[in-house]
Amino acid sequence: MPPPSHIDGARVLAWAWSDIPFGHVPDDTGTAPLAIHGLALCQYAGETGVYRFSCDARWNAVQDEVHASVDEARRQLPAQYRAVAATWHPA
Repeated sequence: MPPPSHIDGARVLAWAWSDIPFGHVPDDTGTAPLAIHGLALCQYAGETGVYRFSCDARWNAVQDEVHASVDEARRQLPAQYRAVAATWHPA
């Protein structure tokens, strides 16, 4: 399922989707696990950093991490998101 053109105001550069979650993260209370179905590499206007957004099944960003480049963001995928191999698509 392709993402919208922007997530949290940042332009999507590349994305990966899986019907089976890439992994899970705790919710805001730290109790219920949230399934991560989408990974998006995004960039805010005027910034050089590339953000990797970990998204729920509706492309809502649940977590983010900033990287120096798209390649670095792909290489530095945390182990918690490796339950399914990410296939990256250009936006």
